[in-house]
Amino acid sequence: MNSSVPRKYMQRTEIRDIQEKKLRDLLGYLALNSPYYQKIFSQHKTDIQQITQLEDLVLLPTTSKEDLQLHNDEFLCVPRESVIEYTSTSGTLGSPVTIALTEKDLERLAYNEFKSFTCAGGRSDDVYQLMLTLDRQFMAGMAYYSGIRKLGAGIIRVGPGVPSLQWETILRLKPTVLVAVPSFIVKLIRWALDHQIDMASSSIQKAICIGENIRQPDFTLNLLGKKIKEAWDIQLYSTYASTEMQTAFTECEAGMGGHHQPDLVIVEILDEQDQPVRSGEAGEVTITTLGVEGMPLLRYKTGDLCIAHEEQCICGRHSLRLSPVIGRKKQMIKFKGTTLFAPALFDLLAGMEDISDFVAEVFSNEIGTDEVLLHLLPVKYSEESDHRIRAYLQAKLRVTPQIKYVNAEAIQKLQFPGTGRKPVKFIDNRV
Repeated sequence: MNSSVPRKYMQRTEIRDIQEKKLRDLLGYLALNSPYYQKIFSQHKTDIQQITQLEDLVLLPTTSKEDLQLHNDEFLCVPRESVIEYTSTSGTLGSPVTIALTEKDLERLAYNEFKSFTCAGGRSDDVYQLMLTLDRQFMAGMAYYSGIRKLGAGIIRVGPGVPSLQWETILRLKPTVLVAVPSFIVKLIRWALDHQIDMASSSIQKAICIGENIRQPDFTLNLLGKKIKEAWDIQLYSTYASTEMQTAFTECEAGMGGHHQPDLVIVEILDEQDQPVRSGEAGEVTITTLGVEGMPLLRYKTGDLCIAHEEQCICGRHSLRLSPVIGRKKQMIKFKGTTLFAPALFDLLAGMEDISDFVAEVFSNEIGTDEVLLHLLPVKYSEESDHRIRAYLQAKLRVTPQIKYVNAEAIQKLQFPGTGRKPVKFIDNRV
């Protein structure tokens, strides 16, 4: 790491003071402007004047994804004419949710990604190649674009897919940073190897990895991260974000978790009873947005299970760091006595040389327990490859899921069943 330039980061006391002041401001704002939280405060007889410090958050009810889906319009705190942009969640765990943003929210979003890219070592002389959609109400694409503009760096909007076009652009315009889903970077590598492109001599120095884990909970690279790093020696930065929180957690050069932006969001890690877990334990990431004008959220449960790390990072920051997502509450699988989380299963599948893509389907069998069916796109099917795949899964999982081999067209239909912008990797057909 480059430590030649001293940087001043907020101390823990400063972080706490800022968060508690902004929390009090938020509660007053919600009580005046949010139809949903006005109703919740009334139902729970909540006296917001009693909420003065972070520890008091447990006195407030949590907000679930279902609440946001069922009462979406009631979360809007401004008149419709103040809304500048309508975005939506991807609908990975249910029907999509609309998130409305004001001009102030768009400025906050740009600031968020400016801080994120800066945390990941971004500079004004970088050139970012965006390998993601900027349409379909996708907040993240717009946020990345706005943040890079605020950074003063160059932007190349190529969009998702098409490895040949991505490489033609890399070789012609010489970007220094990729912003992409890591499993697509694997496809870029495969295309480069097939077409004798010398990746080591390209202009790319690093990749901001979005949407998928590249690390284990101990911050070592997982199989997907290793597959990228072993083939292409570029710096990898992991990120974690959601549309609802309008904030990102991004790694610094140390690669030891996504850094919290304390002036933009309060983070709690909660157990099943909505109480804070003990230090070092995994729990559900629960966020309270700060500085959001259009649709602020109070104690919103994301469904993502992470570990929070509060010790100072070697980069000098005192902000909390989040581990990679260990699992999602709704994607926990109980299979033949074994508990599986989708991210761990995805990591295993991404590391297999014999398959190039996959979709995991879970359904209930005749006795009501979970069954797992893996739709696999083989690199080249043979009895030998089938044996290797089954033996690998048995060794790693201790149980053997059902396997169905499919072609590229079938996997495309499974991953993009409608107008979704993210590939579907998990299909939950449980009753």
